[in-house]
Amino acid sequence: MDNENTSIHEFDFDLICEYFSSVERQGPGSPEVTMKALGFIGGLTDTARIADLGCGTGGQTMVLAENVPGQITGLDLFPEFIRLFNRNAEQRNLQGRVRGVVGSMEQPPFQEGELDLIWSEGAIYNIGFEHGLNEWRKFLKKGGYIAVTEVSWFTDERPAEINDFWMDAYPEIDTIPNKVAQMQKAGYLPVSTFVLPENCWTEHFYQPQVEAQELFLKKYAGNKTAEDFIANQRHEMYLYDKYKDFYGYVFYIGKKISS
Repeated sequence: MDNENTSIHEFDFDLICEYFSSVERQGPGSPEVTMKALGFIGGLTDTARIADLGCGTGGQTMVLAENVPGQITGLDLFPEFIRLFNRNAEQRNLQGRVRGVVGSMEQPPFQEGELDLIWSEGAIYNIGFEHGLNEWRKFLKKGGYIAVTEVSWFTDERPAEINDFWMDAYPEIDTIPNKVAQMQKAGYLPVSTFVLPENCWTEHFYQPQVEAQELFLKKYAGNKTAEDFIANQRHEMYLYDKYKDFYGYVFYIGKKISS
């Protein structure tokens, strides 16, 4: 197996979970960017119901909880992420308003029209951007918001190396105007779109992984799967440094305008 060209999804889920449990963020982002996105969302009250789908260990969820009223449910497939999520909520004394549950983004445990806000940073790709927008819409009230980050092309043309990497990893990657059009077609009014700054990748996502990778390789010395996984992560970091002018994460914020 050519480890540099292997999709992360081909690796052992338990290994991936253990590795990403050791860092605060499971994808590019920052508290500042979460706050910026929140600035486009209005009307949240103490009775608001909010869901963070694919919440990971809750880095961004805790920022949400400290800055908006209402009840927040974090949903993730990995029990270990949810264990850490609930521990994080308790450490911040947020357990009365913030609760993590194990579950699938494909079938979230919500009623139709229950939610005021659906949040998802770096996770909607797991079920596909267009599919997620269409599937999740029914859980929102009329006038409710959706806010997701999604890897997107910045240009119409790009070098073959990075094009091939992302087309293999996530064939749904597309340009920003095409993603906005998909959001509108799915029944949302596109409210805001902005590119996550570079430090969301470097300072908040890749830099914390450097030490985590060393510890992981020590623990799993001689384990080919673990070594291939770290090689894959390092290759992705190298590609970002080389090709960051051509792609990045983008926040897409939409409002459900009809029932």
